Amino acid sequence: MNELYSFSEAVAHALATRAPVVALETTLVTHGLPHPDGIAAALALEEEVRQSSATPATIGVLRGTIRIGITREELDELATTPGVCKTNLSNLAAVIASGGLGSTTVAATMHAAHMNGIRVFATGGIGGVHRGAAESGDVSADLTALGRVPVAVVCAGAKAILDLPRTLEMLETLGVPVLGLETDDFPAFYRRASGLRVDHRVESIAELAAAVGAHFRLGLGTGVLVANPVPAAAEMSRDLYDRALQAAQADMQLHGIRGRAVTPFLLDRLRALTGGESVRTNLALLRHNARVAAQLATELAARAAHGNERLTP
Repeated sequence: MNELYSFSEAVAHALATRAPVVALETTLVTHGLPHPDGIAAALALEEEVRQSSATPATIGVLRGTIRIGITREELDELATTPGVCKTNLSNLAAVIASGGLGSTTVAATMHAAHMNGIRVFATGGIGGVHRGAAESGDVSADLTALGRVPVAVVCAGAKAILDLPRTLEMLETLGVPVLGLETDDFPAFYRRASGLRVDHRVESIAELAAAVGAHFRLGLGTGVLVANPVPAAAEMSRDLYDRALQAAQADMQLHGIRGRAVTPFLLDRLRALTGGESVRTNLALLRHNARVAAQLATELAARAAHGNERLTP
């Protein structure tokens, strides 16, 4: 066993018995939502996964190991310790070697999940190509991970602050299929539709599991993006969304925000500019994604148990 990974008892048992497991990130706790909303959200996502008969595996970096299935106390430590690092593929090893604390981004969570046989991951929205990337070169490592890590990522599309057309173009270039669950339209995080089309529409969890399972068995070596729109009742109005995003981006330019600081800054500004509406929408889509991810993991595990599908080539 790789000594760089440690497991909660529940996750270790689920993996040993080939029960369904869903990976969850911790950047939500440290950088995505204000404290204590981040912890409340993380616990709610874990409960959504359990309610759908799967085991949640919340992942974080704690004193030299990647913890797969962190405790409530460990969540509190990540949320309240100053200077917790937002770990990505580029700095994950350094944070582990330093013995420090780190939350895991989409890319880091995907890698840790894949290394330990977890094939389904739920998040809010992926990173992608930032607006103005032609000048800044700012492209999220989430796309790199999706292009080389075979994990199914259930999300409400890419984060709304991104250049969505170029993000989808990059996913196509990397060979990452975008499957829309009961939608033809790629979601725009706070909004159910972006006006951009997904690669393929699926109508049910069974159909989704068949497509994801086939992708893995083909041995293509890439991830699968499952586009799951925010519930209609929680969708942000277009006018509020457009006005807040424009103002947040202007603030970002004014303050010279760059690199890893961009997403946390913009999300915090959106929270303030929408009077908390962005946080409420975020929480709703996160719970929805966790539920769908658990249903997908359960269906994949059932298919594997019956011998009609294997999850690896």
